[in-house]
Amino acid sequence: MSNPVQRQHTVPVQVGHVTVGGDAPIVVQSMTNTDTADVAATVQQVRELSQAGSELVRITVNSAEAAAAVPRIREALDRTGCTTPLVGDFHFNGHKLLSDYPDCAAALSKYRINPGNVGKGKKRDEQFARLIEVAIEYDKPVRIGVNWGSLDQNLLARMMDENAKRPEPREPTALMHAAVVTSALESARQAEELGLPHDRIILSCKMSGVQDLIRVYQDLSAQCDYPLHLGLTEAGMGSKGIAASSAALSVLLQQGIGDTIRISLTPEPGGDRCQEVMVAQEILQSMGLRAFTPMVIACPGCGRTSSTYFQQLAMDIQGYLRRQMPTWREQYQGVEELSVAVMGCVVNGPGESKHANIGISLPGTGEKPVAPVYVDGEKTVTLKGDNIAGEFQQIIDDYIQRHYAGNRK
Repeated sequence: MSNPVQRQHTVPVQVGHVTVGGDAPIVVQSMTNTDTADVAATVQQVRELSQAGSELVRITVNSAEAAAAVPRIREALDRTGCTTPLVGDFHFNGHKLLSDYPDCAAALSKYRINPGNVGKGKKRDEQFARLIEVAIEYDKPVRIGVNWGSLDQNLLARMMDENAKRPEPREPTALMHAAVVTSALESARQAEELGLPHDRIILSCKMSGVQDLIRVYQDLSAQCDYPLHLGLTEAGMGSKGIAASSAALSVLLQQGIGDTIRISLTPEPGGDRCQEVMVAQEILQSMGLRAFTPMVIACPGCGRTSSTYFQQLAMDIQGYLRRQMPTWREQYQGVEELSVAVMGCVVNGPGESKHANIGISLPGTGEKPVAPVYVDGEKTVTLKGDNIAGEFQQIIDDYIQRHYAGNRK
């Protein structure tokens, strides 16, 4: 897949076997919401996220019990063949946990630290330094993750004092933006002064407002070549969270900003944590930046499509393609770029079907109860009867066998 966007130059950072930044594809990551001390539950969720397509998985390390569990989680994952790198999320006590639990420090592939809560005053510098020392000792990359909700208050107070002395003080929002960026860059500079190599640092500046996030990352990208982790923090639930994250990240990605993304959705009770992975993939794929799974093109329906059959077929086919991808990914290189159209009437059905690799135009209201199928722009067969879905799925399987069997990995 050719990249339609000129990416901003960043240095590549190796996180386990995954490269973030440089010319590497934009990496999809996620975060568990299990109690990390519960090894079985965390292993299960990491595997689910990995199977959904998450290339990095972050886990909370907030207690002695969680730190002690990390190497056991890594070992259990390795035994099942899941090699997805684990990122440790540290707040407040990371310096102590990484020092007291060296097996935890070794098992993680990256440390996420928040410069706003590693300590106050003199302790802040000491505890930040200890985190960096451990990263150097175990040759681990670090994400310096600034969050506007937990911004270093000493830094903010200093910048507010400086701002008050300016002939034309910045307005509060602009000052907040500058403080978030300054926190990230000053912390990165401090980490390098302590000996952490330039190519072992990733930065993020999380905001909860779409316009705030866009402005902060534009400023940050203009001032450094560290790889940038994008994400709208506290995006919210359901369609609101998806819309807000998509709006913010799409603007930045189109400007070539961003090397790894996470969609921070609040799951509904009993909801699927893997949704955040699928949304991240769909953002990247819809922009033409990466391909993860064959995508189904489907019309929204109108008065011409009184039957809901095409909607059910589109949903079933998309679900089938996603379920097959863990197997197909290993067997058929390039299959993720396959396009399938499921259309509901004669208006756009034949045209869209011809533009897809495989397309079907189902009958709308008043049309003959037949469904022409198009393969690579040519009409090949007309389906009818009660087994249209099964026959169409078989056509997809046959196409993949014919066109991708020679591309086995």
